[in-house]
Amino acid sequence: MKKLSILALFVALTFVFGTAPADVQAKTTFVTIGTGGITGVYYPTGGAIAKMVNAKRKEYGIRATVESTGGSVFNINAIMAGDLEFGVAQSDRQYQAVKGIADWKDKGPQKDLRAVFSIHPETVDLIAAVDSGINTIQDLKGKRVNIGNVGSGYRKNAIDALEANGLDYEKDFHAESLKAAEAPGLIQDGRIDAAFYTVGHPSGYYKEATAGARKVKFIAIPNADKLVAKYPYYAAAKTLMSNYPGAANTEDAVETFGVKATFVTSAKVPDEVVYAITKEVFDNFDKFKKLHPAYAGLTKEDMLAGLSAPIHPGAMKYYKEVGLK
Repeated sequence: MKKLSILALFVALTFVFGTAPADVQAKTTFVTIGTGGITGVYYPTGGAIAKMVNAKRKEYGIRATVESTGGSVFNINAIMAGDLEFGVAQSDRQYQAVKGIADWKDKGPQKDLRAVFSIHPETVDLIAAVDSGINTIQDLKGKRVNIGNVGSGYRKNAIDALEANGLDYEKDFHAESLKAAEAPGLIQDGRIDAAFYTVGHPSGYYKEATAGARKVKFIAIPNADKLVAKYPYYAAAKTLMSNYPGAANTEDAVETFGVKATFVTSAKVPDEVVYAITKEVFDNFDKFKKLHPAYAGLTKEDMLAGLSAPIHPGAMKYYKEVGLK
């Protein structure tokens, strides 16, 4: 009898006011952002984005939380399954998911995957000992160069860089297939002359390589435009020398290319939710850049590079409003 009375009261209020009471009607949209390990860059980045949005909770009606995850593949799969609303994924993984290749070969193209913006760049870099006489990528000919252990992601990046510049690692120089951690010490010991590696900056790898008695510098990797045209998940980039005071470079930055950590979502996430998150990140851009030294050289234009999935309409609305698209 009591339950019926409560129900009757609710129906009566709805009839009188034409809707449910405000406290019943009020709705909060809950979203979860998938990141990576808690010691990495992605987790605090996701936390900062959530904090920005939650600060405007009354305005947007959005409550964002962050989840530490296994990274790109997990995040994309969880978003597609509806277990996450947003996530961080490398640009090459974004591309593969959209095309239905690599980890998505059996599942097929992930047609509902949508890009929001790019975040953290991971550059493909080439370092060389000054006394080796290597000043350009073409000078690698005849030298001892580590291109990475078989099966590593950065080995593929190195081979792509070489091919874009007309070099064949099987013919033009003595290619080593060492694990990344071995290379800095071997350069300092004089056992190799140069090495490729792909990582976000600042990196302990490059700090170690440039801190020894043997002087080491970063070598520019040209023809990024060729790579971007062939592989849409790549983007032109620059490595800032301010991160490596021990490097022998005199210029402020060295040109190269790289992949991006991208912020992705699903086509099923409402436009207004994606719009709100995009707006908060870009409207607080200077604050966002201070999250990590890796973002020091970031520009708003950079954040729209390296996206291979269609841009979500909610994000596109913001970009058009501010003239970025």
